Order: sequence, then C-alpha cells, then structure tokens
Amino acid sequence: MKFGYAIVLALVALVAVSGFASADRLPQEVPENQIFTIDTLIDVTGAVSQESEMQWTLDSQNWVTYDYYPEDGVEAVAVDRTIATAINNLNDEQAPVVTWNADGTLAELKISDWMLPKIIPGTSTTWAQFLATLENNDYVAVKATDSGYIHDSILNPTEEIMILTWTDNLRSNGGKLALNENIDFDSRNKGKGLSNLEVEKVLTYASTEGAHLVGAEEWTLDVAGNYEATADSIRCVFASAKNTWFPAFCNVVKAKSELVNINSAQVSTKGAARSVAATGDIPAMLNYQIAVTPDSNSGSGFADGTVKTMFGGSIMEARDNHNKPSATNNWKDTASVTGGIKNFQKTFNYESGFTF
Repeated sequence: MKFGYAIVLALVALVAVSGFASADRLPQEVPENQIFTIDTLIDVTGAVSQESEMQWTLDSQNWVTYDYYPEDGVEAVAVDRTIATAINNLNDEQAPVVTWNADGTLAELKISDWMLPKIIPGTSTTWAQFLATLENNDYVAVKATDSGYIHDSILNPTEEIMILTWTDNLRSNGGKLALNENIDFDSRNKGKGLSNLEVEKVLTYASTEGAHLVGAEEWTLDVAGNYEATADSIRCVFASAKNTWFPAFCNVVKAKSELVNINSAQVSTKGAARSVAATGDIPAMLNYQIAVTPDSNSGSGFADGTVKTMFGGSIMEARDNHNKPSATNNWKDTASVTGGIKNFQKTFNYESGFTF
C-alpha cells in the first residue's frame, strides 16, 4: 500500500473560507532564458564525493510611471494652494517627483500609475483628478515602464523577487555505490503542473570494511512581493478576482533530508520547484519526497543507518494595498530514524498563490 505524508498549509483553507486571497505572485522570465540538464551515473567500489548546488534569484515588476509637463508653447499652471502644500509635505520615497518653476507654477510631475486612485494627503482630491486638471491645461503625459532589477531595498509596488536554492552532496570513504541522478532546469515561465527545477536521484549503497555513506539535500524557496492591482495579472478573461489588489507577502519554505553513517540502503529522492510564471494566477510550488528501503542484495531485509528529514515554512500575508501582515504562519515537521530501517517515506507538497 502506498505510504505518504503530505503537509498542506492550513492557511490555504483559511483563505478559501474567508475570501482573503493568498498573495504569492511569481516573477516573470527575463528575455534571455536558459535550459540545462546534468545526468550522473556512478557505479563504483571505493571513495566517492559528489556535490551539486544552485542559487537562482529573479526580480520583476511592472512599474508604470507618467511624466507630466506642459506642451511646447503652453504656459505652466498654478496649482491650488492646498494641493501644492500637500504635495510639498510628502516625504514617502515612492511619492511623486515634483518640480516647481520660480513663479510657483508646476514645471513637471512624475507619478506611478498605482497612485492614481489614491487621495492626495490632506485633501479630498485623488491624484487621477489632479492629473485630469493638468491634461485639461495641455500638459502631456509620457509613459514609461520599469521591469525591475535585483536590489536590497524595500520592494516597489508591483514588484516580486524569488530566491530558489538547492544543494545536494554525497560522500563515502569506501563501499559499493550505484548512483543515478538527473537534474533538469528551465528558467522560462511555467504554468500549473510544470516546474523550473526538477531533480531525481536513486542510489544503492553497501558498506565494505567499515566504510559508510553520508549525504544531505536541501531545497529553499523564498518568494516575496509588494502589492499589485489584480486587473492585468490574470490570464483568463473569465477569471474574477475577489479583491482589487494582490496583497504584499513574504513566504519561505524549506525541505531537507540527511543521510548519516549509512551502511546499507536504497535511497530515492525527487524534488521539484516552480518559481517563475507569466501571470499572477500561477501559484508557487515546492515538492519533495524521499524513500529509504533495504538494499535487495543485502539479504538482511533492513536498511542500516540514520535518516533525517525537515520540512518547514514561514508565511506572512497582507491584505489589499497595505504593508502590514494580516496573517502569519510558521510551521515545521521533523523526523529521524536510526537502526534497521524496513521502510521510511516522507512526501512534502507546497503551493501558495492567488488561485489553485
């Protein structure tokens, strides 16, 4: 009978009931993408050292800005004193950039599109209403789009960043090892059911003359994003968003397995991660499974050694276009077995996104 242990985030169920959407949005592919595969086949009696690792970081945003200024030959307009005072008092680093002429008229204003429905602080006027006044006075608006780049400061509205880290190592000081490992990587946008990184490994080990095998594999998916309007982020024209905004979020999940002083065993692992997508309705995904069974050639009926696993996550989700957490969820699952192992299997499945 198939044995499995699946961890499913309680947050997902809570979201479905409350109508609050889990906010994970994956960054989009860059114009130039990469595909690579690494296949390893080892059949050896003796010492072995095998290491693989990858760290992938990707940032994207759809930050649209408008640059307003008078057409050639058009006089700049004087701005209502209340509005002008409110604009001058803004100190947010993401606030519009305003340039005034010496006579107090407006020379230029640069603003992000996500601010248009917001009210100018201290007034009853939205930015969209104020800009309509400028357009009525023959100000032109030049549109520009910033697709994003990797940086260390706070994320801009519409911005997402992901870090996918994978490491794997095996070492033995002797014994008989048969290993087959396949690594497949594709940096392009992926849809539901597809992965950017897939790793599958099967090994059989038998100790000789007191030798043993050690190893560890670890996956970490770190995805964060600031708020973004839902209107242009869902592919299907029939899809309906419950909220106007994709909220801000910061989610980290991890899967890890360790082999300690293995004397005899057959081990199979499989991991997959999706961390890049074209639209906001494709959820982030990390799956991992491990199975440890006896080496059929050993004759003992047991694998011998220590096997450890750890699955965990740290989830922070906001609501609407705010930057304060409305939901946090920290969880961890660990297991450790030592001695004669008849059967050890663990399966971890994780998805987090606006739709499933």
